[in-house]
Amino acid sequence: MKKSLQLKPLLLSLAVAGSSMAAIAPATTQAGVSANVGMVSNYIFRGVEQTESASASAGLDYEHESGIYVGTWVADVEDGLEYDIYAGWSGEIEGFSVGAGFAGYYYTDDAFDDTYQELNLSVGYGPVTVGYDRGEYDNYGNKLDYDHMYASIGLGDFSATVGQLDGDMDTKDDELTYVDVGYSFSLAEGLDGGVNYIYSDPDGGDSADYLVLSITKSFDLM
Repeated sequence: MKKSLQLKPLLLSLAVAGSSMAAIAPATTQAGVSANVGMVSNYIFRGVEQTESASASAGLDYEHESGIYVGTWVADVEDGLEYDIYAGWSGEIEGFSVGAGFAGYYYTDDAFDDTYQELNLSVGYGPVTVGYDRGEYDNYGNKLDYDHMYASIGLGDFSATVGQLDGDMDTKDDELTYVDVGYSFSLAEGLDGGVNYIYSDPDGGDSADYLVLSITKSFDLM
């Protein structure tokens, strides 16, 4: 279970809100289709190393003015490919941003991992977002339940996330805690760069840290 369960483009999360639906406003103002291509010096997901070398990726997203979104994202994982499919809704309730989504992480036969499918929940206010993800990992026929929770803050070009991943909810003391601090910047119109420092501390294992460089080009198609 290498992924052991950040974020992919547009991958949002589900929050339960106590307000009426009449108070909900969509997070997007107009419909659109966009694409992205990118590369990272080292692919790290939720504090877990996915590749020991650079990884290229590409994605395609659709957002409706109602806040509904759907998309896909593909990444090179050295041996084979990871391909993700996600969909959901994001919006605003009385100043709080909320989201509801599903994400599936799949792999070609020659890749290192098996299927993950999860529900994503989040709520945010101002620069702060908290989220909870609950999923199932196929694990080559031995299914495992896992969960992931996080809190993040974004201040201008700076961001920070603290998260905890439990890769098998039936096993005690196997959690992984990570911290991800990042800085993003514009290189040209539609071309962005980023630097992230990630510290990962698994229970019962050795801690690790990573310095990840990234570059992403986005395109509005419609």
